Amino acid sequence: MAAINHADIGTPVSELPTPCLLLERKALLTNLGTMRDFLSARGKNLRAHAKTHKCSRLAALQCEHGAIGICAAKVSEARGLIASGIRNVLLTGPAVTPLAHEAVLECAEGDAHFMAALDNLENASRLSARFAGQGRRLRCLIDLDLQFGRTGIALPQMAEFFDALRELPGLEILGLQAYAGHVQHITGYHQRRDANRVCLEIAAEALAVLRDRGLSDPILSVGGTGSCQFDTVHPDVTEIQAGSYALMDAEYFHIGAENQPRFEDFAPALFLLTTVVSTNQSQFVTVDAGLKALYRDGATPEVCRSGLAYDWFGDEYGKIVSPTSDPLPKLGEQLRLIVSHCDPTVNLFDRFFVVEDGRVVAIWPIDLRGCSQ
Repeated sequence: MAAINHADIGTPVSELPTPCLLLERKALLTNLGTMRDFLSARGKNLRAHAKTHKCSRLAALQCEHGAIGICAAKVSEARGLIASGIRNVLLTGPAVTPLAHEAVLECAEGDAHFMAALDNLENASRLSARFAGQGRRLRCLIDLDLQFGRTGIALPQMAEFFDALRELPGLEILGLQAYAGHVQHITGYHQRRDANRVCLEIAAEALAVLRDRGLSDPILSVGGTGSCQFDTVHPDVTEIQAGSYALMDAEYFHIGAENQPRFEDFAPALFLLTTVVSTNQSQFVTVDAGLKALYRDGATPEVCRSGLAYDWFGDEYGKIVSPTSDPLPKLGEQLRLIVSHCDPTVNLFDRFFVVEDGRVVAIWPIDLRGCSQ
């Protein structure tokens, strides 16, 4: 008997097991090309963030479409990317335990251009000792706190921190990471622009501190999908850490654009396919995609059919209603949803079904799923 989750190249979308993740190939390639052309025209580089898609195959495709490298949030992600052949990886989050330090060493051995962000002198000293003991240096960016407080060195401590790092023999300081994660989903174009401007001003001041101390041609790695159009006008910015642009989700569509209620610079490429499994109620139908298939964060998933709306209905199920009293779908019908938040939703699945013209054209493992260490 065939496994319920079996699918091959050429399988019609209508025969896929649900819930599952679809990647529309044409929309994905359009998004990759749009970002490449946008940044190239402004003289900025893209270091695409793999935390969005957790897929080495998609990371390689981003590099094929102009990315100079890939970001990883956790060292296990970085190690997986490098093992798959990806190079120029930047570890954006702290690695502080002995096991994590061992993984950082492994990453640097496999990728001559690997970089890691640092924000703590004690941790930096331990990493320096590991690398110096092997006659090597770890390429680093200083992680700058943009008044968010999650990670990073505050601007007033930047000079002292940089001077201390320069004394560590196992480190090579190349610039700054200034990621404004708290800005990316601010609703309202002008509100988001103004909040991001404050972050860029802090980053420019921090960069001036490094330049005054002799750091030449520093990297300034910033931003994301929600702020890239603002980041690219700043002369100090060298690269953008965008990730969600490749897939998109309902939360990003709702942040708005200039003079537009929706942010649609990039097309929806990621969809969750779900099936109607119960029609016993007159006011709604039940689908097989609940909290275990859709991360409940950000916006509500959007139904890709006019007149229908999704609502949460438990771990295993969702509810489809019709606010405009349009006909409800029938038992066994499939619906596509634009997911609420792509990053954690992707982390719930083992594979992407890449589809085009209603059929599967590729199956990509989400091989970095669960790499949270």
